[in-house]
Amino acid sequence: MIPEPLRIALLQSHIHWHNPEQNLVHFGQMVQEVQDADLIVLPETFTTGFSMQAHSYAQTEDSPVFEEIYRWAKQQNAAIVGSLFVQNNGKFYNRLFFITPSNERFFYDKKHLFSMAKEHQYYQAGAQQLLVSYKNWKIAPLICYDLRFPVWCRNRLEPDGQTLAYDLLLFVANWPQRRADAWEALLRARAIENLCYTVGLNRVGTDGNGIVYDGRSGVYDFMGAQLVGGKEESIYHITLSHKVLKKHREDFPAHLDADAFALL
Repeated sequence: MIPEPLRIALLQSHIHWHNPEQNLVHFGQMVQEVQDADLIVLPETFTTGFSMQAHSYAQTEDSPVFEEIYRWAKQQNAAIVGSLFVQNNGKFYNRLFFITPSNERFFYDKKHLFSMAKEHQYYQAGAQQLLVSYKNWKIAPLICYDLRFPVWCRNRLEPDGQTLAYDLLLFVANWPQRRADAWEALLRARAIENLCYTVGLNRVGTDGNGIVYDGRSGVYDFMGAQLVGGKEESIYHITLSHKVLKKHREDFPAHLDADAFALL
């Protein structure tokens, strides 16, 4: 059975620096504006901005913020994905959450930490990839800097030797304006090489360190065509067709010629 089309809403917004309470109100209001979506995407570190102040702003695994996100998901009947800082057993993580309307909760810890901002000195790197099956779509969610590492992002064959592991590659980010051309080029490349749809959700505005972000969130199809995107603070909607994706993979099965490899 071919999955139904997947309706996605991308919440491209500024983030109030180091103000979780205000950000929860702000993004809660944006979520309420979304109509007819199956999946709602928030930026990386949406409660604080991309900060190294983990000890002051990290949540815990039983934090009320996750209940608030679940409340949004249930109210909108849509899964919600984003990231925030989490403390667990004395260590800090940049942790992606994927919470469904039925309160299924999936988590992924950012693998590639941005050493040029010394992120690796404050946060623990993740070691496990995440694949989520939602509405019969197979989704691989990742965080920001992971985009630069194609081996980690690689779509691999299932044991049947024919089927690809995921249909949608999704990134949440705080990606600066000064490297925005790379952001767009890499999103397009990941879509083409992995024969999948690729979603990249970025923020806008200026953070507390004076770093400027101009959004350029986008959705790309398996040929690298941009389906939606822009620089404005806005909610962008897109509906993806699994039927069209399946036909492309049948007509152009480049994945069958891919190199086998193992992650170390």
